[in-house]
Amino acid sequence: MKTTQAIDTLTTTDAMLMNDYQRFTIKTDQNAKTGYPGLMLPLLGLFGEVGSLLSELKKKQRDADSYVGYEDSVLEEFGDVLWYFANISQRVNLPLCTLAQRMLRQFTQNDPHRLEEVDTFQGIQSARERISPVSSETFERGAMTLAGKVGRLLDDVSMQRLEADNELLATHLVEIFGSILRAADDANVSLEEAVQRNVRKVTSRWPIDRKYPDLFDTDLDVDEQLPRRIEMLILEKRSGTKTVVFQKCNGINIGDRLTDNKAQQDDYRFHDVFHLANAAILGWSPVIRALLKVKRKSNPGLDETEDGARAILIEEGVATWIFNNAARLNYFSTIHTLDYSLLKAVQELVRGYEVDLCPLWLWEESILQGYKVFRFLREHRKGLVVADLLSRTISVEPA
Repeated sequence: MKTTQAIDTLTTTDAMLMNDYQRFTIKTDQNAKTGYPGLMLPLLGLFGEVGSLLSELKKKQRDADSYVGYEDSVLEEFGDVLWYFANISQRVNLPLCTLAQRMLRQFTQNDPHRLEEVDTFQGIQSARERISPVSSETFERGAMTLAGKVGRLLDDVSMQRLEADNELLATHLVEIFGSILRAADDANVSLEEAVQRNVRKVTSRWPIDRKYPDLFDTDLDVDEQLPRRIEMLILEKRSGTKTVVFQKCNGINIGDRLTDNKAQQDDYRFHDVFHLANAAILGWSPVIRALLKVKRKSNPGLDETEDGARAILIEEGVATWIFNNAARLNYFSTIHTLDYSLLKAVQELVRGYEVDLCPLWLWEESILQGYKVFRFLREHRKGLVVADLLSRTISVEPA
């Protein structure tokens, strides 16, 4: 007999219990609406993720061998499909195990008593006879069938046909579950692997408990640590024909005089606040290490790879890429949560460096707090910026 896993320990090597995963989707849900009124948003999400599955297949067919990462992308999309499906089922109080038993009876002639023991995604695929290999056309047809079944459910919910007919709703969900299983088999995707990866993805973005990881240089000599409190005076001045930004720490000029380095002025000269935010929130900033001369020289490997020129260029590139996105959104002035695709792209840019260990929610904090300070400097043209690595905050006050 399997025991119920705690919600915050789902990422284990054991097969995941479907009903535990189902509860996990509610714990990490950002949709405040409950019950039947709250169904439309996850239904739209489910429909969208099925569409993304078809999109991945289309890209694979179109770009052939030049499309790298197809398998990973499909696995991620299946995880997202399962998250929305489990969330919808939980909202209408239909356990995944119950839906799975009904669904499997349509596929097999197995002893019903044996079916009652199938309580994991791994068990579902083991209980169903799989046919392989299959063609991409078969997968495409299966994914389109799945999209059609989700579309019919979406239509019935939007027309309020199911609010008083729980059995019809359950029938819809059983059919969708069966189509998910067929499509996964056709794509040779392990549903167990898909949900395990999905849990890691969701907890990185929407954790149940936000726990800051240790700073990367905690065990090093204080002379090679990022200062736990950095006070940086940032102010704008005229220098000849140019407007430049000066930065002072403890009364000493730090770094070069900064301009926008662009014909169209956009105040990027204040961008070192983003590096200060990275230092404060992430505990990572090769740029600030170089400016304050706290590279980890005692460890040649860290000095060359994590604190070296390439790492500095990566951080500068991340700052520039985010800035170009932020400029189109009024520098995130009215935004409290960032798009997942932006955060995922940032994580891809830093892949292979120590900061790759930082979850997506921590990147979001760093970006949003950094831009709050940036907007202040744009308005006032100067300020005293305080990066506190112990409280994981960055703030600014008039100077």
